Amino acid sequence: MAKGLIVAAPASGTGKTTVTLGLLAALRERGVCVGAAKSGPDYIDPAFHQAATGRPSVNLDTWAMGPDLLDGLAARAGLGADLLVCEALMGLFDGVAKIGATGTGSTAEIAARTGWPVLLVVNAKGQSQSAAALVKGFAGYRDDVRIGGVVLNNVGSPRHTALAGGAIEDLGIPVLGSLPRSPDVALPERHLGLVQAGETDGLAERLAALGRFVAAHVDVDRVAALATESTAGPGSDAPAMPPLGQRIAVARDAAFTFAYPHLLEGWRRAGAEIRTFSPLADEPPPADADAVYLPGGYPELHAGRIAAATRFHAGLIAAAESKPVYGECGGYMVMGETLEDAEGTIHAMAGLLGVRTSFAKRRLLLGYRRATLLADGPLGMAGTVLMGHEFHYASTLARGDDAALVTASSADGGDLGAFGGRRGNALGSFFHLIARGA
Repeated sequence: MAKGLIVAAPASGTGKTTVTLGLLAALRERGVCVGAAKSGPDYIDPAFHQAATGRPSVNLDTWAMGPDLLDGLAARAGLGADLLVCEALMGLFDGVAKIGATGTGSTAEIAARTGWPVLLVVNAKGQSQSAAALVKGFAGYRDDVRIGGVVLNNVGSPRHTALAGGAIEDLGIPVLGSLPRSPDVALPERHLGLVQAGETDGLAERLAALGRFVAAHVDVDRVAALATESTAGPGSDAPAMPPLGQRIAVARDAAFTFAYPHLLEGWRRAGAEIRTFSPLADEPPPADADAVYLPGGYPELHAGRIAAATRFHAGLIAAAESKPVYGECGGYMVMGETLEDAEGTIHAMAGLLGVRTSFAKRRLLLGYRRATLLADGPLGMAGTVLMGHEFHYASTLARGDDAALVTASSADGGDLGAFGGRRGNALGSFFHLIARGA
């Protein structure tokens, strides 16, 4: 099992993605076989991790995943690697309220469970010695979370580094790097976060530049030396949920990218065959598949092409006559009657479900979801609990007369009522599935 460390920060927007990607690229350039993981629910960062390392990244989530699944994923992520780097979400201790048997979803819980040390990225803009007070608070907040080192970001001068870094080192915590203000290393963004790795122009060159930037300002060897073996157990090889079928057709292109790697890999380990197809290329699901999965993504950016994909529509409708067709978020929108794009143009979708959605009328919905199936189906028997999350800006204009797929609650136990829709073999919702719950 590879040794691991966690790149975290006091808050979002501090520079941990820059440090993580630069560190991954720099280590790979030095011949280190490095793997990556992402704390919490996120599709976009792991794709950049894979581009930087040449290995699949994996999500680790203490709210949505049971201990055996979490430990098993962490162990497999490090197989064959010399080092595993886990990128945190938000601030190190940020999560949701703890209710029942679930964790809070914070990166600190992963640090406590694995024993991996934390490399804390601190935004030093607008402060000097006060950065040490912040670091001292983070270092002492939990006895089972260890701050192994600090990287300062947005440093204005060598004097700035000396003042902030010296005060932190007086705490006994090493400062392993100091990044100058450099807007040139930023990655492009859109409404759900970074532009996807596969759509980022010159990604290899951008990652190489990040690697050089971090290598020039961070002691990469000392950072790598922080890593320790996990104190967690080997976990389980069981999939996060049983496969939808024996041969699963998965939509995969620029409009349908948000499928969690741990789900697909778990289905493969359980003996299922994954067959991909591209709706944007007007490809229908493979006729010999016995289930179809439309994951989330950015259909709102490609609504016109999807509406014009007649072979895709016909194939999807034909598949739903005899086999389950399951859609999540963007996939759910495409299974509906219509999709209104940002300019207000309404596009006809597949019509397998009655939902009508709009990206012109934006409404952010974000958070963990605990869902309970209302009827037997490919996701499980009625009463099965599913753990996942919701993250989209699309609004629902009409739900049609579809039966609800699940009842849902938020992370704090708030009742969200009926959720999603099902009609015959077609089922979907804005819910992104992570794992089955207890």
